[in-house]
Amino acid sequence: MKPEEQPPNKRIAVIGSRGRLGAALMRAWAERYTMTGFARPAFDLLRPESIDECLRPRDFDWVINCAANTNVDECEKDPEAAFAANERAPRHIARNSRERGARLLHVSTDYVFDGKKSEPYSETDAVVPISIYGESKAAGDTAVLEEAPDSIIVRVSWVFGPEKPSFIDGILNKARTDPKASAVADKWSSPTYTEDMADWLAALIEQSAPAGYYHLCNTGGCTWRDYGEYALQCAQAAGIPLQTTSVSPISLKDIPAFVAQRPINTVLDTSKFSRTTGIFPRSWQSAVESYIASIAAREAA
Repeated sequence: MKPEEQPPNKRIAVIGSRGRLGAALMRAWAERYTMTGFARPAFDLLRPESIDECLRPRDFDWVINCAANTNVDECEKDPEAAFAANERAPRHIARNSRERGARLLHVSTDYVFDGKKSEPYSETDAVVPISIYGESKAAGDTAVLEEAPDSIIVRVSWVFGPEKPSFIDGILNKARTDPKASAVADKWSSPTYTEDMADWLAALIEQSAPAGYYHLCNTGGCTWRDYGEYALQCAQAAGIPLQTTSVSPISLKDIPAFVAQRPINTVLDTSKFSRTTGIFPRSWQSAVESYIASIAAREAA
């Protein structure tokens, strides 16, 4: 494509630009779009006026809201703070985006479902949250579409990537020095690699996708135990020295630190996204293998 044929450069604001997904977008899109990131302390989900202070002096084509109170158990202990961050702040962001003529892409969660379905959840399945976190996120999704009906809401699960440690990094680091590892084996979901997410979200933006809900994750479902054990096997194959590649199964009820109820099965169906964009997300196994390979290459260097 000749320079004069290049599409106009989109101006994108990322709210929560130091989080696991937000930071990945800032890096991955640095040469693709004109990026502006907002993070604490300048941006505070519990102080709505900070949203105005950050967004109003600038013009954007898209606002990506990656910020939320995602501590499931802390939300259970403090519902007021949970709803302030996960419902009222997104409502304010949506209103601000609409008033500026920018489209909003808001990141939500699989925890809006009760986990009782045996098949993967689609965008049309009933929202039945079983925790304060899930309730507050579901309320935030509704608020976003009320304030800015042209918004896109993406539901994600088990996000991992290089910008911020997650479950996969924790179990890998443990296995480096400890011959015993364990993880929950009675809860199923879908891992989501931030490197892939950057491409998927860019496709929604570039194609000006219709408003509404989209499920975005790597395909297939697994338990935390499956997820962790596969990561360790990939690490060993990549030459990372480990004390173990086995992960013992434990139950959700065996983790006393968990205050909030967790949905048992929240594997997500991504077929709507594929129908919309023509992109078919790769398997969670392939994504995990790529991530582990990047860790091994970095350590070797």
